[in-house]
Amino acid sequence: MSNTPGTDLRLNTPDSVLSIVIPNWNGAKFLPTCLDALARQTYPDIETIIVDNASQDGSQALIKERYPDVVLLELPENRGFTGACNVGIQMARGEYVALLNNDTEVDPGWSGAVVDAFQRHPEAGFIASKMLLFDQRDHIHTAGDFFTVDGRAGNRGVWQKDDGQFDHEEYVFSACGGSSVYRKVMLDQIGLLDDDFFFSLEDVDLGWRAQLAGWRCLYTPAAIVYHHLSATGGGVTASYHDGRNLIFVLVKNYPTALWRKYGGQVLRAQFRLAWEALRAWRGAAARARLRGMMAGLWYTPRMWRKRREIQRWRKVSIEYVESLLAPAQE
Repeated sequence: MSNTPGTDLRLNTPDSVLSIVIPNWNGAKFLPTCLDALARQTYPDIETIIVDNASQDGSQALIKERYPDVVLLELPENRGFTGACNVGIQMARGEYVALLNNDTEVDPGWSGAVVDAFQRHPEAGFIASKMLLFDQRDHIHTAGDFFTVDGRAGNRGVWQKDDGQFDHEEYVFSACGGSSVYRKVMLDQIGLLDDDFFFSLEDVDLGWRAQLAGWRCLYTPAAIVYHHLSATGGGVTASYHDGRNLIFVLVKNYPTALWRKYGGQVLRAQFRLAWEALRAWRGAAARARLRGMMAGLWYTPRMWRKRREIQRWRKVSIEYVESLLAPAQE
């Protein structure tokens, strides 16, 4: 089924439907593994939506020929991860909406695990999966994300061997956008991904907005996803967006009271990142990160306008926000 953006695909639907939105850009070689895994899900009430960012590798034809039950939305240009996901979210008909990278393979029980977690935890607005490396399935990519008091985002457990240290449910700061799942009602309240991010840290930004609005993120180890790291992204472009978007996150979301308390640590962490990039100046990725950081500063007034609204509807105390943050990293 192929549709153009703007077509109303919403149907009368039971609350149990899980909508899975997959942004795709030239990911034809990964799509069969991803979509075949979704076809093996033990939880039946799912819909799959692929939003294609003007791919030129035959992705659209592959989907139409081999996966006719998948909703395919074909964009006329590359709108990035954020733009594609937002189109898919707007078309989704489920109570829960998952964002899934095209270079993933989900365990057969993944969708059932996230729906079960939502039903057991009404306070949870979003769910973090247990993501493992595709080619080293006993090693962790992320068990939910953290954010530090000095303004750094990271993956819990990244590169660690999976010895059961993350085999219990717990609240975390945010969910990796490669396999995050959201209550649609929460997205209706706090908004979708910020399209100014394009890609990188858009999931952390949304996590900040959700936490400030009083929603919680639950990590559940029963929701297992295998991920090809940087299979359809990375390099110079990722370095640029990493540098820029971390500044966007801090300007938009970090509360004033915490700036007063930890602002010195935040600025020192940014200076360290800039210094490390300067020392590696001959590398294209290092130069890209510096360009990104400068762009982040340039767009501060734009992010500040968004900040005013976000901070105005904060529902939780500063003490609670501080309790969500991890210690500064050396």
